[in-house]
Amino acid sequence: MTIIKSTLGLIGALIIIVAGCESLKSSKPILPMKEYEKMLIGRLDADYIGTRNCLSACHYHDKIRRDFEASTMGAQLSKKSGMPIVDCESCHGPGSLAVKGITPERVKRDASEGKQTACNYRTLINIKNLPPQAKSLICLNCHTANATFSLHNWNASEHAINDVTCIDCHNVHAGPDLIVRPRDTFRMCIKCHKDVEAQYSLPSHHPIHEKRVFCTDCHDPMGSTNENMLRGDSVKATCTRCHAEKEGPFIYEHAENTEDCTTCHNAHGSINNNLLKVQLPFLCLQCHPGHVISSSSSVDDKRLSYTRCTDCHSQIHGTDIPGADGTGTFTQ
Repeated sequence: MTIIKSTLGLIGALIIIVAGCESLKSSKPILPMKEYEKMLIGRLDADYIGTRNCLSACHYHDKIRRDFEASTMGAQLSKKSGMPIVDCESCHGPGSLAVKGITPERVKRDASEGKQTACNYRTLINIKNLPPQAKSLICLNCHTANATFSLHNWNASEHAINDVTCIDCHNVHAGPDLIVRPRDTFRMCIKCHKDVEAQYSLPSHHPIHEKRVFCTDCHDPMGSTNENMLRGDSVKATCTRCHAEKEGPFIYEHAENTEDCTTCHNAHGSINNNLLKVQLPFLCLQCHPGHVISSSSSVDDKRLSYTRCTDCHSQIHGTDIPGADGTGTFTQ
């Protein structure tokens, strides 16, 4: 009876531990969403005055204003677009207190002293110190309703779960072009993905430094329902977007290669040719037993260890032609 009770107690403890681990794995905000929304209200004693009134007496942000008005977002948010009023205060909060006391006389006096008149930033929303979820919510207030469908995956993406925010990659004040150009993505991505940066420095790598391949060719940074935010439904579907000759279907295929190219290849870089994880023939010998290639036993061991399998089996990804023995040996 004592043994039964001990067993039941142990099972109960294991159930509690497993349940606790499952709760840790689940994704949930640190605070309720309403609390994040409150952070974006701004000062309750301030009023919305519009971008024109914010900047009419202040030349500190003239370049930012010109860049923003020339951008796609600025054009869409202009009065001519017919869209609801959305302007600087949509992100920074009501601005009446920020420009309080800024008069033409003060601007003229500051200019005579060789300085620009700045507004009182402390009365605006402190975007830099907001929690990541609140930072992204500023953008998502508008972008969840637009036609960029990839944004629908954002909240469940690995980026969002790991507290990466929209403004970590997108700078709406950088210039008229708000879209991140593909050639700039690698520089942004390696700020976090240092292991990938190291792999791209290995002798065999995808030509990302040569600006022929970009991170966004394979990964969707906005989120994806696929593993590792891949653009394709599987690893092979992603790889064959470029390597179509490896896609097949073939009559004779490597079973391991039908779904996952990373069985043999490191996607980002390797010390071996062709991004192989292990040098030939040792990569093949992990799954296939070696076989003799001559009748001379004195050299069989060396040939078994040092001959590249692909010297004979050249169509390693698949072929429609049977080998000499009538089976698929990938020799043609």
